[in-house]
Amino acid sequence: MAKAKAKAKQAKKSRVQGEGDYEATRRYRRRTETFLAKGRVRKAAARAAPRTRREAEDMAAAEAAGRKRAKGEDPALRRRAAPRVEPSTRAKTSRR
Repeated sequence: MAKAKAKAKQAKKSRVQGEGDYEATRRYRRRTETFLAKGRVRKAAARAAPRTRREAEDMAAAEAAGRKRAKGEDPALRRRAAPRVEPSTRAKTSRR
């Protein structure tokens, strides 16, 4: 019963839920900033790295499976400034 009251109280406190839960966003950002400030990123990355060749292959296969279902990466992430090309002076009907 106490859990139900706590949930009801929190629901009143945070009126926006789902991806728009502002309080959850603030908590996430605060925890992330604390994690980064403590400088433990390299240590966490080392712990997450594959320990065996088999584990590395499994991770690569899982990533490939995930990418297979994805719509693709955001083109803005890969967009580079294209070199400026002067327009052609040939007529559009030219085959050369």
